Amino acid sequence: MSADAVARQCEQKFVDLALTDIDAEGSFCGYASLFGSVDLGKDIVERGAFAKSLRQRGAGGVRMLFQHDPNLPIGAWDEIREDDRGLFVKGHLAMGAKKAIEVRELMREGALDGLSIGFRTVRARTEAGTGVRRILEADLWEISVVTFPMLAGARVAEIKDGSGGLPTIRHFERWLTRDAGLTRGQAKSVIAKGYAHLVRERDAARSTLDGLAGVIRKAAQTINRKD
Repeated sequence: MSADAVARQCEQKFVDLALTDIDAEGSFCGYASLFGSVDLGKDIVERGAFAKSLRQRGAGGVRMLFQHDPNLPIGAWDEIREDDRGLFVKGHLAMGAKKAIEVRELMREGALDGLSIGFRTVRARTEAGTGVRRILEADLWEISVVTFPMLAGARVAEIKDGSGGLPTIRHFERWLTRDAGLTRGQAKSVIAKGYAHLVRERDAARSTLDGLAGVIRKAAQTINRKD
């Protein structure tokens, strides 16, 4: 079957992603689908929906595409697995390809921050009262980096930055309350008065997001004591 024929048979489900950093090799990870969340198409993907497909195909058998275009492969998935939250993915962009380089730069700037799965529904049931379709089994064919999401919440969690650089202000603001555990007030204080201090201390959090979160919490506490 041709790539175009496969694409025509695929359903697509989009997931909104947040990018923080990306390294020279274009490595990143996140969630391509969230279990139990109703998307704009009134579908819910149930936990276990991808299990059989992943056993048969593995991460290497699922393509990484740009905007669901079968003519634009941009990398490869190194790991795809289900967990309690959803479909976790880890992959890398093929930095020898021109389009992959473009995608990496767009991801760094936040212009691309979505993932979308291309799949064939094997088993599903529709709730009579709500019209919501519960997808019980799906044959996963491809996962794309996309512009516009259909399901808010599952996001690219991390794009590795070998330089230890801090996230952009836009991503930093969004990340403070969601991942670093700060209150809204603390986040505002850090952004207003503490970001330069974090930049000076970036070496303390060079290799892990946990380290960065610790620096952020410490800075927030210091700032709030001064207020």
